[in-house]
Amino acid sequence: MKKTILLSAMFLGTLAFAQQTPVLGGDKDAHGCIGSAGYTYSQIKKNCVRTFEEKIKLKEVATNGDYIAAVIFSKDKKKAEVFVKDAEGGSVILTRPGKAKAWKKDGYVLTPYKKSGFQLKKDNVVIYQ
Repeated sequence: MKKTILLSAMFLGTLAFAQQTPVLGGDKDAHGCIGSAGYTYSQIKKNCVRTFEEKIKLKEVATNGDYIAAVIFSKDKKKAEVFVKDAEGGSVILTRPGKAKAWKKDGYVLTPYKKSGFQLKKDNVVIYQ
């Protein structure tokens, strides 16, 4: 009898622990952006954004477009935030000195490409366009 009660208690105890459900929206980052919903923090917009919903998207050249990079410009177009897969923190802030046509930082160069597109280079190699 004691064995039956003990085994029943152990069985019910394991069922109680197995029913823990993950908390939805519990994967917030330091800025409160929910990564599982596709949000990441934009330093330029100072808000959470979905990079795949941004207007300017560049396709990766090496993988025939398997990955995309999103670009967000500041209001005065002096800064460009580029979201690339291998950037620390998820994005790189490029700056445009004076009236130059290119935004640059740490080997990354963003330039206008064709009529309405952009091209991103890393160490003089085109990685997105």
